[in-house]
Amino acid sequence: MRAVISSMSQPQNLLQISNGSKSFGIQNLFQDASFSINFGEHVGVIGPNGAGKTTLFKILNNEAEFDTGQIVKSSSLRIGYLSQHDHWEKEETGDDYLEKVCTLPVWQAKLLGKDLHVSDEIFSRPILSLSGGYRMRIKLIGLLGRDPNLMMLDEPTNYLDLETTLLLERFLQNYEGAFLLISHDREVLRRTTDHTLEVEGGDIIKFNGNIDDYFEQKELLRAQLAAQAQNQALKKKSIMDFVNRFGASATKARQAQSRLKSLQKMETIEFKAIPIRSVIKIPTPIHVGRSVLKLEKCSFGYGDRCILKNVNLEIQRGDHVAVVGLNGAGKSTLLKGLAGSLKPLAGERILGFQVDVAIFNQHVTEVLNPEHSVFESLAETASPEITTQDIRNMAGSLLFSADHIEKKIKVLSGGEKSRVALGRILLQKVPCLLLDEPTNHLDFETVEALTQALNNYKGTLIVVSHDRGFIRRVGTKILEVSQGDVFIYPGTYDEYVWSLQKKLVNQKDTEEPKSLQSTKGASSATESSSDEKPGISRKNLSKHFRNLERQLQKIEEQIAKTDAQNSQLNSQISAGALTPQQLTESVELLSKNVLLLQDLEEQWLTISEELATEPSR
Repeated sequence: MRAVISSMSQPQNLLQISNGSKSFGIQNLFQDASFSINFGEHVGVIGPNGAGKTTLFKILNNEAEFDTGQIVKSSSLRIGYLSQHDHWEKEETGDDYLEKVCTLPVWQAKLLGKDLHVSDEIFSRPILSLSGGYRMRIKLIGLLGRDPNLMMLDEPTNYLDLETTLLLERFLQNYEGAFLLISHDREVLRRTTDHTLEVEGGDIIKFNGNIDDYFEQKELLRAQLAAQAQNQALKKKSIMDFVNRFGASATKARQAQSRLKSLQKMETIEFKAIPIRSVIKIPTPIHVGRSVLKLEKCSFGYGDRCILKNVNLEIQRGDHVAVVGLNGAGKSTLLKGLAGSLKPLAGERILGFQVDVAIFNQHVTEVLNPEHSVFESLAETASPEITTQDIRNMAGSLLFSADHIEKKIKVLSGGEKSRVALGRILLQKVPCLLLDEPTNHLDFETVEALTQALNNYKGTLIVVSHDRGFIRRVGTKILEVSQGDVFIYPGTYDEYVWSLQKKLVNQKDTEEPKSLQSTKGASSATESSSDEKPGISRKNLSKHFRNLERQLQKIEEQIAKTDAQNSQLNSQISAGALTPQQLTESVELLSKNVLLLQDLEEQWLTISEELATEPSR
């Protein structure tokens, strides 16, 4: 039986799936999956690699179909699908691509995507000559040009620099339509989504709240189900003890049979095992000397084009350096120069005593031999000191089981190939690792394991990544690449992110129509300076601030009331006396309260800042 697709008129729903199932051979991706997507919902889609997230997107986009089940779509549904991969023609430019995919006029699509900072010069260049970040930006603009009311975004932040990611976040936060967002970047999901769709183990389950709320709900539900299962096991044991003891007794036989029937009718409480948590162990390198790698007056580029000039840099033993900067600034060029795969146009690269380096970059999976098994591929680059068991341990830590370690590279998914390539780097046992976007295509569990392993790594690390949570925990020094220069950023990573956010806010505040700017310029000479707010006379100014103070007081009272309710809910949940239905309702209310508190706190901050401008203060 094939899936049924029909239309619906309910204004609150864009699409609804009922009892959807999908299998590939013996692999069952989905079984009786049911969920709906409503107008305006911002939904994060999560799950381990290979669970079927991309397949689900293809089904919704009519590129595949469920084996059984029903998809009901609104007559007004307009889907825009941003896939991970595209096939570009050799000379196809950004302008050519927009002409091909947009239903809106190209100029309008560019206007909608102006915050992604793609210049006319970039649009005129062949797409295949652009970095991964600029390719993604052009794809995003093409998506906006199709005027969707449900966007499906498959890992859109892969290869985006931090500034563009922040711009994308702001766009998604303000987007009035609905979207489904596949991402392994917790920070992006935390900032942009209000629902979470879990695709795992054959199920698709929708949760209220963002990724933080999801993990909290999962833990609470798991604890409650575990407690219920334990209580049920005790009841079963008690019944069986009674039956075994009195089943042969004439006076107790009826009671024993009655209890046995109640045992047979007792509903089995099932809950999934916690997903495998990989633990990556990086072999400890040995080298002598304080200096690991030094660049003296180095310039790097390609042909006659100089990307980085006059770079002076020394990396010391044990440094964990995070390289930041815009796409195209030269981060990957710097890593290639540090690795020695790109020779300097000028200057000298100096390796420390007994120092060798290994580099993981965006195209490292392309060198994998498709006919090798996972084990053979890992063994190919492993240090001579690495044993067979070490290789098997590394494969296991990267979630390749004993059965999967013999799988051929050619049948692996993109995420699985990335894990193999990562293992090949880590097994080389070199004292200096250079990692360019190592978390791309890795699931939450593997990213977390890699983060912990690198955080504890005693060797030297130089890493480029768009994943803020990853960089925040791994990098202890910040190296910024900007306009051909390379320099140590004088602050923490959080301070660097804050400076970019402030810059973007300032840019937004200064963006005004030219006509308005000229009007302001013409009138500035005749306007008298005052502390009055625009549109509020001096007579009514004090009344305005009194109203603000009353609003502030009401907000503070509502915050206190919501905090008290959350405390009560947490106490009830911790007591473990709630039914599953009550627990779910309590967790949902907690999630709603979290969003409410965020909104109230933003209102409080806005009003407080305005009160601070009161002349008498």
